[in-house]
Amino acid sequence: MKFNIYTLGCKVNTYESNVMRDHLNNHGYQEVSVDEIADISIINTCAVTNAADHKSMKTIKHAIRQNPNAIIVVCGCFAQKEKQIEIEGVDIIFGNQGKSNIVDYIEEYKNQHQKIEKVTAIEHVCFEPMQLNNFNRTRAFVKIQDGCNNFCTYCIIPYTRGNVRSKKREDVLEEVRQLVKHGHKEIVLTGIHTGNYGSEFENYDFANLLQDLITIDGLERIRISSIEITELNDRVLEVLQKSKILVDHLHIPLQSGSNTVLKRMNRKYDTAYFIDKINQIRHIRPNISITTDVITGFPGETEEEFQQTIDTIRTIRFSKLHVFPYSKREGTAACRLPNHLDNGIKKERARKLIALSKELEMDYMKQFIGHIVEVLPETTYENGIIGHTGNYLLVKIKTSNQNLEKKRNVKIETVNYPYCIGSEEVDDFIKI
Repeated sequence: MKFNIYTLGCKVNTYESNVMRDHLNNHGYQEVSVDEIADISIINTCAVTNAADHKSMKTIKHAIRQNPNAIIVVCGCFAQKEKQIEIEGVDIIFGNQGKSNIVDYIEEYKNQHQKIEKVTAIEHVCFEPMQLNNFNRTRAFVKIQDGCNNFCTYCIIPYTRGNVRSKKREDVLEEVRQLVKHGHKEIVLTGIHTGNYGSEFENYDFANLLQDLITIDGLERIRISSIEITELNDRVLEVLQKSKILVDHLHIPLQSGSNTVLKRMNRKYDTAYFIDKINQIRHIRPNISITTDVITGFPGETEEEFQQTIDTIRTIRFSKLHVFPYSKREGTAACRLPNHLDNGIKKERARKLIALSKELEMDYMKQFIGHIVEVLPETTYENGIIGHTGNYLLVKIKTSNQNLEKKRNVKIETVNYPYCIGSEEVDDFIKI
């Protein structure tokens, strides 16, 4: 039977979709693209914002229209939040537990032809064992952690992902070893609250995991998908200082540059703490790229508070912003706050932040013109290859050699947003 998978949302969902893909392939199912007719269509949904809800619903309905005779499977955060999805044509529903059971669910439906609903409570669950041996790309994601206990007032994720829980140390290390064995040069550590890894373990935490990972033979890069500023403790910074396998890129959510807004968000830091920690990081890694998430239009956000956010962003000099207009999520504390802003105000503030992001991106990219950088190729285009540097510059390399298995040493010649344009690889690598 043929199947396809629609993946919405975060890198954790991407990883989990690949786990489902692996299980199906290993049981004789054949994957086709989402543009092709399939016998099974799986929609791995997202619910982080209202827009994500709408996109999930739209994708479900599209899959049903495109494949009216297919088995339609809906899973992920939207399914977890809604519990039941009353759309005619949905055959199997489960949330964020059971993705590794995808084959069993499909086989059960094929035998009984009755709707399956497996959305279970997720408040007190263990880490669901998952492992990938091959990601089919130079860069591979490894899910090390799930769930969040922070309960930021705007966020639905603790209710859709549940309690914090971590993959066993030996399982993480074995998965990374297998991925490296299959040719993956870069591993991206991902989770819902990645830096909280190991919080339920005794005497083993995220810093310990990093120390173990950097000793794996053949592993050339480790990237952290996202980490909270409060989790960049002295022990994590020590690994960052001593090991160049950890790349020159950290994604650290700011969410707001106003202390009063941060307090209403129930974030666990203020701007002074955030800036001080960034200064410590840059003392260790002067050329590091630091990207961030920013929510604008939070309930009660004044013009003064918005300007404080802009000022904080300029002080920190992020290399990119991921901008999110505040989205009202039923069941969260922020939903009950007074003074919700008009959508027009939120969109206008988001537009200003996106323009600021491009300005900061360009400033950061231009610093590397004339420098020689190391690029891991990821895809080809008609005149060459495209890949990322350790500090996450997206580089187009003009070359006739389109081998994606070979690292390239590239001289950055110019910037053509969103790309740095590099010349043919050079023989001598100069570390910057």
